[in-house]
Order: sequence, then structure tokens, then C-alpha cells
Amino acid sequence: MPRLVGVADRPPTGDALATLDRYVLREVALSWLAVTGVLLLILVANQLAAVLGQAAERGYPRSVIVGLIGFTSLQNLTVLIPVGLLLGIVLALGRLYHESEMAAIRACGVGLSRLLRPVGVLAAVVTGLLAWLALDASPRAYAEAQEIRREALRQAQFGVLEPGRFHSFAGGDAVFYAESRDPDGTFRNVFVQRRAQDRVELVLAARARHVVEEGGALHVLVLYDGERYEGLPGQPQLRRIFFEEHGLPVRVTDPESGPLRIEARPTTELLRAADAASHAELQWRLSLPLMALVLTLLAVPLAELQPRQGRYGRIGLAILVYFVYANLLSAAKTWVEKGTLDPALGLWWTHLVVLAGAAWLWFRQSPPAWATR
Repeated sequence: MPRLVGVADRPPTGDALATLDRYVLREVALSWLAVTGVLLLILVANQLAAVLGQAAERGYPRSVIVGLIGFTSLQNLTVLIPVGLLLGIVLALGRLYHESEMAAIRACGVGLSRLLRPVGVLAAVVTGLLAWLALDASPRAYAEAQEIRREALRQAQFGVLEPGRFHSFAGGDAVFYAESRDPDGTFRNVFVQRRAQDRVELVLAARARHVVEEGGALHVLVLYDGERYEGLPGQPQLRRIFFEEHGLPVRVTDPESGPLRIEARPTTELLRAADAASHAELQWRLSLPLMALVLTLLAVPLAELQPRQGRYGRIGLAILVYFVYANLLSAAKTWVEKGTLDPALGLWWTHLVVLAGAAWLWFRQSPPAWATR
């Protein structure tokens, strides 16, 4: 009597495996994009509140708010993408386990290690993206954000001149008022009061222009066709001067002058540096794409669900694993900066610890043949 061959007895064909790879890759990629997108929206909302608070406190112009939010979000993407990848893989594979699709896949003779192929494709793309962000884009974004803050603080010291409103500048020692402003930026019927040591100057002018020089470090009010009164408060003597053109220079200080912070320094510069802080920052940047690969190896076995376990049963554990992993990396970076930890050991041991945990999960779920004898 001929033997009936079941589906489980037939090895899957190449076309079937390719279809499975595309299916798993699509599920994991969509899940990763959804998780990362939600985390990015939460981050942007938090950044918006923080930047608006800084703008109100330090007097930032409105034009810098969008730039600061964009560059700050780009910096933080290097932290969001790895956790989004971990949660995306766990959620996607968790759905396959919960809806018994994984049981059907295994019944066809496809082992857990086969899932590394489609998941690894996504991990390779994410790792490449993270490498570009961490080594190039994020430092440049940090430098741009620092320069925007510096320029905003310089502008805030002088402020924006608007007609019909009194405006103080030079630390409150000068007051400006203009009745109107022409489309070309010329102010009409201008009043300026300025204190110079013990003297007080009052200036009335028919026209005025605001000129910015030296990259924003020097502001000059150029007044035309006016008169200036000078005197000491409480004294009856005043000096009256008529002029056709008169300039009032105001120099603003740079409160954040100095070298770029180490987070904004280019990676090529860190490669040439020999100090502990540069070693720590360089290893941190290299650790971010490496972290994505390690989390991928961990996520595949971590996503396995028990028969009656809920679809989101491993999310809490995945978040805990990422929290411990990220904090170990941050602590190791601090230890290298302070010289407590040898840069040769640096941050690499944290990846080995998590890799050991991933290897244990793989061994427990897919033991080799020698371990089952």
C-alpha cells in the first residue's frame, strides 16, 4: 500500500523559502517602521516642549525653533533606531507565534535559524543607516544645533527692532523706538536713549537703518538727519549736536564661545585624538551600529511565545533588555572618559555580555545535535 506523504514530510522548495523570506521581511520591516515612527513622534513632542521652554527663557527668535527640533531629533535617532528594531522584530515574530503561523512554518521543516535570513537583511540596512548617522550625520547635526543656539543667543542680546514698540538692548542701557518702517527696512522718526557711564544721550533722527556686521557680533544703528542731546542727570547743561549721519555701534558677547563639544567633533578628528574622552566618544559611535546587530541576534529567539501567551508577552522583557544594555554602554562610556576603564576593553565587553545571553537563548531553543544525544 503506498505511503501518504504529508506536508511536513516534504522539504520546502526554493520558491517557497523565497516567499517566506519576503513575507517575514515585510512583516518585520513594517513593524520596525511603525515602532520607530511612534517613538520619533513622542521624541519630537518632547523636544518641542523643551525648545519652546528654552526659546521663552533665553529669548530665541522663532526662526530657530524648527531648526533646533530637526537637528536634535536627528541626533536622537541613533538611540531610537536600535530599540525600534528590537521591538519591531519581537512584535512581528510575536504575531506569527500568536496566530500559529510560526507553528505552520516549523511544521514545514523551517527552523528558527532560517528566520535570520530575512531579519538579517533588515538588520544590515538598519546597521548601515546607523553607521552613517552615528559617524557622520549626528556629529554634524550636533555642531549645527550648537551654532544655531549660539547665533540665537547673540540675536537675543540685541533682539528684533519693530516699529511702534520700545525696544531695549545693550544690557538695558539703550532704548530704541521708531514710528514706522519702510518696505526696504528703513525706520522713520526714530528715538534712541543710551547711557554711557554717567552720561545720558538722547537721539532724534528722521531715518535709521539697522546693520549687522562681523557675523552678528556687531550691530550698528545708522541714524540720518537728526540731533543728539548729551548731559549728566540732574545738571542743567546739555550739549546739542546736529548730524547728517551718525552710527551707534553695539557689540554683543558670545556666551557659548569656545571649542565644539566632543559630541560635535568629526569622527576623523576623534580617530587622531589620544585622550580618554575621544576614545570613549569614538567607541560609543561605533557601538550604535554594532548594537543593532547584537539586538537582532537576541530578538529572534527572544520573540518566542508559549502556546497560551499573549501577543505582547515579550515586549516588557525586550524593553528591560534594551534598558540594561543601553545603560551598561552609557556607564562604560563614562568609565572610559574618567580613566576608570582601560580603553582597550572600553565598551566592547557590554556587547559580549549581551551576545552571551543571545547565544544561550539560541542554544535553549535550537540545541545542536550533540547536545540532544
